Amino acid sequence: MKQDTAAKTMITTAVVFMGFALAFGLLVALKYIYPNIGNIEYLSAPRMRMWHTNSILYGWLLPAQMGILLYVIPRILHTKLFSETLGVVTGLIYFGSIIAGLIGILLGNVKNIEYGEIGSPYDYLVILSWVLFGINIIATILKRKVKYLYVSVWYALGSVIWTFFVMVTGHIFTQMVAGVNQANLNWFYVHNVVGLIFTPLGVAGAYYLIPKELNTPIYSHKLSMIGFWVISFVYVWTGAHHMMAGPSPDWLETVASVFSFSLLIPVIAVITNFLGTFATASKQNRFKGPVTKFLMGGTIYYLLTCIQGPMQAIPALNVIISKNDWIVGHAHMALLGAFSFFAIAGVYYVIPKIAGRPLYNTKLADQSFWIMLIASVPFFSSLFISGVIQGNMWLDPENTFVQTLMVTKKWHVIRALSGAFIIYAYSLFVHIVIMTLIGKGDMNQEITEEVSS
Repeated sequence: MKQDTAAKTMITTAVVFMGFALAFGLLVALKYIYPNIGNIEYLSAPRMRMWHTNSILYGWLLPAQMGILLYVIPRILHTKLFSETLGVVTGLIYFGSIIAGLIGILLGNVKNIEYGEIGSPYDYLVILSWVLFGINIIATILKRKVKYLYVSVWYALGSVIWTFFVMVTGHIFTQMVAGVNQANLNWFYVHNVVGLIFTPLGVAGAYYLIPKELNTPIYSHKLSMIGFWVISFVYVWTGAHHMMAGPSPDWLETVASVFSFSLLIPVIAVITNFLGTFATASKQNRFKGPVTKFLMGGTIYYLLTCIQGPMQAIPALNVIISKNDWIVGHAHMALLGAFSFFAIAGVYYVIPKIAGRPLYNTKLADQSFWIMLIASVPFFSSLFISGVIQGNMWLDPENTFVQTLMVTKKWHVIRALSGAFIIYAYSLFVHIVIMTLIGKGDMNQEITEEVSS
């Protein structure tokens, strides 16, 4: 099978899924303004919300990151992927199970697990596909032609191991317990979906793309390894800060709060490395083209997200901003602002290499960045403001739920309008990807295969 077929399969299908995910997200946003829109059983707000979160997480972001790694890891290790056939089979099983699981959500076949609503047996097939992906990555590492493992490989290897245990916990172990124990396991799963799945996969890709696109070495290899090992030991303990002011044990909440602040260590290491690499690069390369722009945007949003995280673990603040629109904004800043920006940068970088031709339209790709960046600012801000309003109103027992909705309605309008512009930016993104793949653009420009040193 042709080289990079597996990467191409994962990435292109993920790009298509992103459109569905964003469209259903906009529908959910509109329901906060016009509750009767799409007023049928299959388009009810709870099902649309579950459809949106699962499709954006597992239809777009995870397979996009997997596809980027399937391209990147062989280049770093100076060897071919262990099995392109296994990679394609993995993609078929993965997307088949995701599609069936999403259809099941519309039909009411769901589990009572946040971010893990996809019902059986499709959740088990998702785990199986990850095991196959892990086998491909590990086998490629074992047959590598270089001795030294670059930091991207460490993060990729870590994510292979961590993701398996996180998914087994979320999809299987949470169904074996009930009550507070189930809630604690659920939030272990939810928080580590972001911290031990999307974070290492996104950071792994960025650690490769930033120095390659800027044509300069990474700022500090030692700092990159400090960040990796600290996040390995710290992140797993932080999920319970979402259970503060609830029935969970005080000791567990305290541990989660302390370790949440410890996350500042790997964050500082990663951000210093990324910004340091940008600073040492030549000025003409720093923001040349859409890849570097999306990488810088993702870096800034990653910093902001990771500052918010520890702050949300302060009990006095947690009681106001927990379990409302603030957390929704925080999740969107992480998954859209940080890791989707990294993933889009990866797609813009990888697709021309796979297609053997330049990106269809660099100026249009730059426009997709600016539109998405500008629209994301009011998108996130409206949710943060709405969340603070909700938190303070909920502390007053005289306020009703309907009153809270009416006060925050204008912020939900801003969220929906911003979301519409993000979808427009996506339409430019998918147009550029398709046109690059089918051969439009300057066919005379030579594309050379890059190999990481």
